[in-house]
Amino acid sequence: LSEAGVPGYEATIWLGLMAPAATPRPILEKLNVEINKVVSAPEVKQAWAKQGAVPMGMALEQFDKFLREDIVKWANVVKLSGAKVD
Repeated sequence: LSEAGVPGYEATIWLGLMAPAATPRPILEKLNVEINKVVSAPEVKQAWAKQGAVPMGMALEQFDKFLREDIVKWANVVKLSGAKVD
């Protein structure tokens, strides 16, 4: 992004599973436990590593924090870049 006039930022790709806002907490917790089991499985890590990816699980609160920070980060990148909607 430095070449685009926005130094100090790194572009990464991530995947996350989201659920409707009204999803009951116990369901979110169960999904989180099971998804974290999958992404920590050796065969998943190995398959993703072949593609240059690093699977990593997070607690619900960690992902919420990560997502909110990522939104702020990219809003700042757009602002600093001077990008405009056509």
